[in-house]
Amino acid sequence: MPRINLLPWREAERKRKRQEFFLSLGAAVATAGLIMLLGQWQFSSSIQHQRDRNDYLKREIAELDQQIEEINGLDRQKQRLLARMEIIETLQRSRPEIVHVFDEIVRLMPEGVYLTYLKQTGAKFEMRGVAQSSTRVSSFMRNIDASQWLADPNLQIVETRAKDATGGSSFTLFANQRRQATAEDAVADEPASGKAKGKKVAAK
Repeated sequence: MPRINLLPWREAERKRKRQEFFLSLGAAVATAGLIMLLGQWQFSSSIQHQRDRNDYLKREIAELDQQIEEINGLDRQKQRLLARMEIIETLQRSRPEIVHVFDEIVRLMPEGVYLTYLKQTGAKFEMRGVAQSSTRVSSFMRNIDASQWLADPNLQIVETRAKDATGGSSFTLFANQRRQATAEDAVADEPASGKAKGKKVAAK
């Protein structure tokens, strides 16, 4: 026996289409929400990854800054050590020089002149003494000017010692030390000059 559908088919069709629309709309909304969640998760993950990279770079930069500071400290320490070594080498070079200078001062003083005070400041010498006359002071200055160890004599004070029974003049004299290449070179030159003089004498 054939079935007869007495329901209004148009109303059923509209209801079916409405259900399909809501289902499609729900699926679209769910898909959009899922896409938004995935995008937000991806975005948050990228931000967190970049933050981790920034933190890593900050740690590496801090470590490099510490290493640079240590290197700078070592450089400063190296410069201080080099400066000390240079001072020590200068003192070692000047130690034999000062012996020559003292010997030279004694040799340059003419008769009738003696020193009462001698002070060295760097390469400058201050000499105070007594001379029988101003002429002997002038002779002392000429000897200094012709010396290989002293130069630039500068007379500051000359006072006649009228109240002293011995008479004479007190003086204050400044001179500069000549810088030699090495003390050994100066010593080596002396025998060479002596040999040259010997040859000249022998030639005569």
